[in-house]
Amino acid sequence: MSKAFTKEGDPEQDDDPADINPFPAETRNCMTPGGHAALQKELRWLLKEERPGIVEIVSWAAGNGDRSENGDYLYNKKRLREIDRRARYLTKKLENAEIVDPKKQQGIERAFFGATVTYIRENDTEVTVTLVGVDEADFSAGKINWLSPVGKALLKAEIGDSVEVRTDSGTEIIEILDIRYLLE
Repeated sequence: MSKAFTKEGDPEQDDDPADINPFPAETRNCMTPGGHAALQKELRWLLKEERPGIVEIVSWAAGNGDRSENGDYLYNKKRLREIDRRARYLTKKLENAEIVDPKKQQGIERAFFGATVTYIRENDTEVTVTLVGVDEADFSAGKINWLSPVGKALLKAEIGDSVEVRTDSGTEIIEILDIRYLLE
């Protein structure tokens, strides 16, 4: 068969992260109010500021003639696809979000979504983390995904409990020292 009739992979048809759910269908898409607001802000910025600017550049570059060798056109069309992909992802996440406010979880003695948990590792290092949604996780800020191995181990634990954390590097026993529900 002639190469003229074969089709290379179309970059616009690549797997869209918005269509790929890394978690089982029954898993809830929990978010804190702050995380929900941050995703809304990002979506608004993409659609109101970033995308219109790129569309303007693409229009200008398209008017410059041959598009096949026009770097401005090719690069910005790619950027436009990236923006659209991210906007679809954010829209789906926001539509399916279940907002869980830690303010309303006062007086709970177990660790659930939104809890700030202090625990001690086997090597005697003390760690404080807050259990947050998938898109809010930022380990450097002490926010971990509630569905991560450590997050799952902490769920439903009480102060004084020792829980087993299974990671790629093996298992570790951690002891829960404190559980709080901080106000954002």
